[in-house]
Amino acid sequence: MGTRRQQRELERKIRLRRYEKQKRLNYLAKPGIHDFIIILDNLKQSFNIGKIFRSADAFGASEVHLIGIDFFDPAPAKGSFKWVPARFHKNFHNCYHSLVPRDYTFFVLDPEKGELINNTTLPDRSAFIFGHEEFGFSFAPESFDNIKFLRVPQFGKVQSLNVSIAASIVMYEYTRCRQSSATPMESTCSTE
Repeated sequence: MGTRRQQRELERKIRLRRYEKQKRLNYLAKPGIHDFIIILDNLKQSFNIGKIFRSADAFGASEVHLIGIDFFDPAPAKGSFKWVPARFHKNFHNCYHSLVPRDYTFFVLDPEKGELINNTTLPDRSAFIFGHEEFGFSFAPESFDNIKFLRVPQFGKVQSLNVSIAASIVMYEYTRCRQSSATPMESTCSTE
């Protein structure tokens, strides 16, 4: 029986092997049926990244871009990391400049400013940016003219959502507005 430190190191090695295997499989991933992109800006290596991949797969995301993230535990993704194309960037500027020529409209969530997401027409080519769980964004969103602010309607006192929950709500709202009346979710949105 090893010490706690040895046990943690063993668990880390297992997570790293699992990550490397899934990352190799990710090279074969194909974009989902929707044109939206999720951008994860320096999120913690904990379970949120994997959960966001799982939702990105469920909602048919085109890609997930990871900024400053070179490793995460893919177990919470339940296999979705191998299905949704991942793009890795050292910083936000590299990510941003790779997507601008592709005509993406960028959105950040802020509970105090911006349009309510359910009152906003989201373009087909939307890129939703989510910052670090504790420190927020690694850049100043106000410094970019084409980054728009959105907010999710909230009625409690905290005015804060877990990042994987917020990302799932955004992906749901994006896809809800694109469903045909023949599907279980009837469209009540107008799109550009």
